Amino acid sequence: MTRVALALVRPLLVSSHEMDAAPLLKKIASAMAECGLEAVLIGNAAAALQGAAVTTLDFDFMFRVSASSVRKLKSLADKLGGTILRPYYPASSLYRLVNDEIGLQVDFMATIHGVRSFAALRSRATRLELNGATLLVASLDDIIRSKRAAGRPRDKAVLPVLEATRAEGQSEKKPRR
Repeated sequence: MTRVALALVRPLLVSSHEMDAAPLLKKIASAMAECGLEAVLIGNAAAALQGAAVTTLDFDFMFRVSASSVRKLKSLADKLGGTILRPYYPASSLYRLVNDEIGLQVDFMATIHGVRSFAALRSRATRLELNGATLLVASLDDIIRSKRAAGRPRDKAVLPVLEATRAEGQSEKKPRR
Protein backbone atom coordinates (compact mmCIF):
# COMPACT_ATOMS: atom_id res chain seq x y z
CA MET A 1 0.00 0.00 0.00
CA THR A 2 1.34 3.47 -0.81
CA ARG A 3 1.93 6.14 1.81
CA VAL A 4 -1.00 8.12 0.37
CA ALA A 5 -3.30 5.13 0.70
CA LEU A 6 -2.11 4.44 4.25
CA ALA A 7 -2.72 8.05 5.27
CA LEU A 8 -6.20 7.83 3.80
CA VAL A 9 -7.26 4.80 5.80
CA ARG A 10 -5.33 5.51 9.02
CA PRO A 11 -7.86 6.13 11.82
CA LEU A 12 -7.57 9.33 13.83
CA LEU A 13 -8.18 9.50 17.56
CA VAL A 14 -10.54 12.38 18.30
CA SER A 15 -12.33 12.78 21.64
CA SER A 16 -11.73 9.10 22.46
CA HIS A 17 -13.63 8.00 19.33
CA GLU A 18 -11.80 6.53 16.38
CA MET A 19 -12.58 8.44 13.20
CA ASP A 20 -11.85 7.45 9.63
CA ALA A 21 -12.36 10.17 7.05
CA ALA A 22 -11.90 7.84 4.08
CA PRO A 23 -15.60 6.94 3.63
CA LEU A 24 -16.66 10.62 3.65
CA LEU A 25 -13.86 11.63 1.31
CA LYS A 26 -14.78 8.84 -1.10
CA LYS A 27 -18.41 9.93 -0.99
CA ILE A 28 -17.42 13.55 -1.66
CA ALA A 29 -15.12 12.59 -4.56
CA SER A 30 -17.79 10.39 -6.17
CA ALA A 31 -20.50 13.03 -5.80
CA MET A 32 -18.20 15.76 -7.19
CA ALA A 33 -17.48 13.57 -10.22
CA GLU A 34 -21.21 12.93 -10.77
CA CYS A 35 -21.89 16.69 -10.61
CA GLY A 36 -18.90 17.60 -12.76
CA LEU A 37 -17.58 19.94 -10.06
CA GLU A 38 -13.86 20.53 -10.34
CA ALA A 39 -12.11 21.53 -7.12
CA VAL A 40 -8.76 20.93 -5.43
CA LEU A 41 -8.54 19.57 -1.87
CA ILE A 42 -6.41 21.95 0.22
CA GLY A 43 -5.47 22.42 3.87
CA ASN A 44 -4.79 19.81 6.52
CA ALA A 45 -6.87 17.08 4.86
CA ALA A 46 -4.73 17.38 1.71
CA ALA A 47 -1.57 17.41 3.83
CA ALA A 48 -2.68 14.30 5.75
CA LEU A 49 -3.18 12.44 2.47
CA GLN A 50 0.48 13.14 1.75
CA GLY A 51 1.67 11.71 5.06
CA ALA A 52 1.63 14.78 7.32
CA ALA A 53 0.68 14.00 10.92
CA VAL A 54 -2.07 16.64 11.08
CA THR A 55 -5.78 16.49 11.81
CA THR A 56 -8.83 18.42 10.74
CA LEU A 57 -12.55 18.34 11.29
CA ASP A 58 -13.54 19.43 7.78
CA PHE A 59 -12.51 19.30 4.14
CA ASP A 60 -11.43 22.45 2.34
CA PHE A 61 -11.44 22.90 -1.43
CA MET A 62 -10.51 25.67 -3.80
CA PHE A 63 -12.70 26.04 -6.87
CA ARG A 64 -13.38 28.52 -9.64
CA VAL A 65 -16.58 30.44 -8.94
CA SER A 66 -18.97 30.79 -11.85
CA ALA A 67 -22.71 30.44 -12.31
CA SER A 68 -22.10 26.91 -13.58
CA SER A 69 -19.87 25.85 -10.67
CA VAL A 70 -22.33 27.25 -8.11
CA ARG A 71 -25.11 25.19 -9.75
CA LYS A 72 -22.85 22.13 -9.53
CA LEU A 73 -22.12 22.92 -5.89
CA LYS A 74 -25.87 23.00 -5.16
CA SER A 75 -26.22 19.65 -6.94
CA LEU A 76 -23.37 18.29 -4.82
CA ALA A 77 -25.17 19.41 -1.66
CA ASP A 78 -28.31 17.58 -2.82
CA LYS A 79 -26.34 14.38 -3.50
CA LEU A 80 -24.72 14.54 -0.06
CA GLY A 81 -27.97 15.42 1.71
CA GLY A 82 -26.52 18.72 2.80
CA THR A 83 -27.15 22.43 2.75
CA ILE A 84 -25.06 25.25 1.34
CA LEU A 85 -24.38 28.13 3.72
CA ARG A 86 -22.64 31.47 3.11
CA PRO A 87 -21.48 32.16 6.69
CA TYR A 88 -19.39 35.24 5.89
CA TYR A 89 -21.36 36.72 2.99
CA PRO A 90 -20.76 39.31 1.56
CA ALA A 91 -17.25 39.66 3.03
CA SER A 92 -16.13 36.23 1.78
CA SER A 93 -16.71 33.96 -1.19
CA LEU A 94 -16.77 30.90 1.11
CA TYR A 95 -19.45 28.31 0.38
CA ARG A 96 -19.96 25.83 3.23
CA LEU A 97 -21.68 22.50 2.61
CA VAL A 98 -22.94 20.90 5.83
CA ASN A 99 -24.78 17.74 6.71
CA ASP A 100 -24.98 17.53 10.51
CA GLU A 101 -26.47 14.02 10.45
CA ILE A 102 -23.24 12.53 9.11
CA GLY A 103 -20.88 15.13 10.57
CA LEU A 104 -19.93 16.60 7.21
CA GLN A 105 -18.50 20.08 6.69
CA VAL A 106 -16.93 20.93 3.35
CA ASP A 107 -15.73 24.45 2.60
CA PHE A 108 -15.34 25.68 -0.98
CA MET A 109 -13.26 28.82 -1.50
CA ALA A 110 -12.62 30.86 -4.63
CA THR A 111 -9.42 32.35 -3.22
CA ILE A 112 -6.85 31.23 -0.70
CA HIS A 113 -3.86 33.00 0.72
CA GLY A 114 -0.60 32.42 -1.13
CA VAL A 115 -2.14 30.94 -4.29
CA ARG A 116 -2.57 33.16 -7.32
CA SER A 117 -5.16 31.18 -9.23
CA PHE A 118 -7.22 28.02 -9.30
CA ALA A 119 -5.57 27.03 -12.60
CA ALA A 120 -2.09 27.28 -11.08
CA LEU A 121 -3.12 25.25 -8.02
CA ARG A 122 -4.78 22.61 -10.22
CA SER A 123 -1.70 22.31 -12.46
CA ARG A 124 0.46 21.31 -9.46
CA ALA A 125 -2.12 19.04 -7.79
CA THR A 126 -1.80 15.28 -7.49
CA ARG A 127 -4.58 13.09 -8.82
CA LEU A 128 -5.85 10.49 -6.37
CA GLU A 129 -8.29 7.79 -7.49
CA LEU A 130 -11.12 7.09 -5.03
CA ASN A 131 -14.05 4.83 -5.93
CA GLY A 132 -13.39 5.44 -9.62
CA ALA A 133 -13.46 9.22 -9.14
CA THR A 134 -10.42 11.46 -9.37
CA LEU A 135 -9.75 13.75 -6.43
CA LEU A 136 -7.31 16.61 -7.01
CA VAL A 137 -5.03 17.12 -3.97
CA ALA A 138 -2.97 20.29 -3.56
CA SER A 139 0.80 19.91 -3.42
CA LEU A 140 2.52 20.24 -0.04
CA ASP A 141 4.38 23.26 -1.43
CA ASP A 142 1.06 25.00 -2.13
CA ILE A 143 -0.36 24.05 1.27
CA ILE A 144 2.74 25.38 3.04
CA ARG A 145 2.71 28.58 0.97
CA SER A 146 -0.96 29.13 1.76
CA LYS A 147 -0.62 28.53 5.49
CA ARG A 148 2.45 30.78 5.69
CA ALA A 149 0.63 33.56 3.80
CA ALA A 150 -2.51 33.24 5.95
CA GLY A 151 -0.37 33.73 9.06
CA ARG A 152 -3.02 32.56 11.52
CA PRO A 153 -1.68 30.95 14.72
CA ARG A 154 -3.25 27.58 13.85
CA ASP A 155 -1.61 27.68 10.40
CA LYS A 156 1.78 28.66 11.82
CA ALA A 157 1.52 25.82 14.35
CA VAL A 158 1.40 23.11 11.66
CA LEU A 159 4.15 24.56 9.44
CA PRO A 160 6.99 22.58 11.10
CA VAL A 161 5.06 19.32 10.60
CA LEU A 162 4.29 20.14 6.95
CA GLU A 163 7.87 21.18 6.24
CA ALA A 164 9.23 17.99 7.84
CA THR A 165 6.82 15.91 5.73
CA ARG A 166 7.97 17.73 2.59
CA ALA A 167 11.65 17.21 3.50
CA GLU A 168 11.02 13.51 4.13
CA GLY A 169 9.31 13.17 0.75
CA GLN A 170 12.15 14.96 -1.01
CA SER A 171 14.78 12.76 0.64
CA GLU A 172 12.88 9.64 -0.48
CA LYS A 173 13.01 10.88 -4.09
CA LYS A 174 16.81 11.31 -4.05
CA PRO A 175 18.75 8.37 -5.47
CA ARG A 176 20.71 6.42 -2.87
CA ARG A 177 24.41 5.87 -3.36
